[in-house]
Amino acid sequence: MLDKVAELERELADVEARLADPAVFGDRTRYADLARRHKELEAIVATGRALRSRTGDVAAARELIAETEGDDREMARAELTGAEAEVDRLGRDLKLLLLPRDRNDERNVIVEIRGAEGGEEANLFAKDLFEMYQAFAARMGWGFEVLAAAPSDLGGYSEVSFLLKGDGVWTRMKHEAGPHRVQRVPVTESQGRIHTSSATVTVLPEAEEVDLRIDPNDLDIDVYRSSGPGGQSVNTTDSAVRVTHKPTGLVVSMQDEKSQLQNKEKALRVLRSRLLRMEQERQAAELSEARRGQVGGGGRSEKIRTYNYKENRVSDHRIGLTLYKLDRVLAGELDDVSDALVADEQTRRLTEGG
Repeated sequence: MLDKVAELERELADVEARLADPAVFGDRTRYADLARRHKELEAIVATGRALRSRTGDVAAARELIAETEGDDREMARAELTGAEAEVDRLGRDLKLLLLPRDRNDERNVIVEIRGAEGGEEANLFAKDLFEMYQAFAARMGWGFEVLAAAPSDLGGYSEVSFLLKGDGVWTRMKHEAGPHRVQRVPVTESQGRIHTSSATVTVLPEAEEVDLRIDPNDLDIDVYRSSGPGGQSVNTTDSAVRVTHKPTGLVVSMQDEKSQLQNKEKALRVLRSRLLRMEQERQAAELSEARRGQVGGGGRSEKIRTYNYKENRVSDHRIGLTLYKLDRVLAGELDDVSDALVADEQTRRLTEGG
């Protein structure tokens, strides 16, 4: 690994030189690509240098143990123990940094939540998930922007979508994709019986215009009058927009903004991200499997996580994690669940070597 780090140190010096070139500085796309690579290389090189240094400390401590006695030898043994632990940690960190990066790691994400099985209770649960992610985003320092929301009769959401921006947002949020199950007494239940309902979460990497250009001739754009609660323009102007991508049949509707142009821009952002995800999955020859892997049929048995209100329990079935602090998780303290899912992925990638 340290031989690889030596190669990357040379590449880092080359990238730094190119970033200082005025011609590169004037090319925004090229500069952004080089800055992104610089950030990756800087982390690898810093970890590699620390590993090289601590590996030297291990060798020095072993020499001292062989040459000294008494208190000096005990001090050398303590230093050896600490240095070896650091070498192990830094070695694992370096292996992770050298693994191929997820192509979406630097992207923002669009999250779509829909009520699935359970009628109005599923819609209320969809709103609970929405508020959980909103609070989690605030804890993580991420930007949060609602793209579209379809309120249900009792104040839930039949569908809601939002954009998250920030460091590590894809790394963490991609693990939230799939069916989520809730077990609780619904507000509509008069006998106090516990019901099981579900909502689905889809997580899409946000696509930029440079990633995916859409032919305007491939689009059908319809405008219509907004419905539901809203500002003065709602129900009075044709500001709502429905965009249909004819080659794929994908349809995106937006009506939250008062301006037809704003609704169209939001719809195209979501459409572009859905198309990017489809293209990535097609390239991996996993389109249908990947979509089912994220959302499934929305059935209660196809769950990635269960939220049990009576026991104040949240269980992630993919990694066998159970926590008895559902109230805090729903308040946005998703860190323990998210950390465990990221760590599990890292362990699997290290085991598989990619």
